[in-house]
Amino acid sequence: MQKGDTQSVSEDICPGFSSLAVHAGQEPGTWLTDSAVVPPISLSSTYRLQDPTGVAADTGEETWIYTRYGNPTRSCFENAIAAVEGGKYGLAFSSGVATIFAITALLDAGDHIVSFHDIYGGTVLQFNRVASKLNIETTFIEVTDDETTIKNAIKPNTKMVWVESPSNPTLKVVDLQKISKIVHEYPDIFLVVDGTFASPACQRPLEFGVDIVMHSASKYINGHTDVIIGVLSTNREDLFKRLKFLQRTIGSTPSPFDCYLANRGLKTLPLRMEKHQQNAMALAKYLQSCPRIEEVIYPGLETHPQYEVAKKQMRGFSGMLAIKVLGGKKEAITFMKSLKLIQFATSLGGVESLIEHPASLSHANLSDKAGLGITDNLLRLSVGIEDTKDLIQDVDQALKIAIPEV
Repeated sequence: MQKGDTQSVSEDICPGFSSLAVHAGQEPGTWLTDSAVVPPISLSSTYRLQDPTGVAADTGEETWIYTRYGNPTRSCFENAIAAVEGGKYGLAFSSGVATIFAITALLDAGDHIVSFHDIYGGTVLQFNRVASKLNIETTFIEVTDDETTIKNAIKPNTKMVWVESPSNPTLKVVDLQKISKIVHEYPDIFLVVDGTFASPACQRPLEFGVDIVMHSASKYINGHTDVIIGVLSTNREDLFKRLKFLQRTIGSTPSPFDCYLANRGLKTLPLRMEKHQQNAMALAKYLQSCPRIEEVIYPGLETHPQYEVAKKQMRGFSGMLAIKVLGGKKEAITFMKSLKLIQFATSLGGVESLIEHPASLSHANLSDKAGLGITDNLLRLSVGIEDTKDLIQDVDQALKIAIPEV
């Protein structure tokens, strides 16, 4: 906890996830008043100092100095993120990709990254077009927790392994504990998991030995499609101090208003995720029985190749699913344009259902998309919290338009 805290809400006080989501980081006193129940938006860019050094004479702790360095509203949100992840430290950034950049900036020129082919396209662009200019090399491998494959990709200069589980957009799942054990055989390598597709309500990677978990908190954590923000959490003090320095010096901090909105969204995360999963499971089962669908990919289905792994390490299966419609790009696009309730738009994790065509949008810049399973008939659905029957009816009518005969 940071300046002005009166009491730290931890898992010792309220061990339940929903209780943490509501109370952690929200202690009156954190935001410079002892009475407000909801953290106010602290818009001041600078603060009156108790000492020219910015350090409190009585405690020896750094006081509020300048909002790029620290802000009461942001601190509440960061503490809450750490709590729901089961971590010691939390940091917020101006976007998910800003979070990715800050983590990658932990590396030096000449270092090496191991990652998966099947991950968010923006991460691939950062590694291939930004990190590469800083003489940081990346080796992309298949989505796997196979020890031999991972060790074969590791080089003497490897410093970071970057994982998504479930992966974007084909929802592959890997055993995080197994990968953590493999990676930590090498003392100089740290393991990062992008947990955006799961959210901390469904999966807490730090529990499996992961060094850093990050999210585009614009998605499930905020949950209302009205904020661009990124977060990370870690248990490692050494990494936290370096990342805090980068947050301050790069300047990619979110506004207090965005932190306020994301913090408010976090409070209902467990409730929303229950409905997201309920709808996704119902829609996935309906689509499995539909003759106009070639394949349904959802970690909660027993037909998913990594179902047993997902069941072991996930508390819920989230609201993300992927489908392959019969036919090709024409049928896929016609289906999307024929939907009336589900919105044809990018992003995910909001209360409204969204659908996109990864090969044309989020993963358009990847080479060999088809080889990665990102085919022209693949669609990614972020299933919202609408009435289940309305979603099924919308999908049914749109499929019949796109594929009239089967």
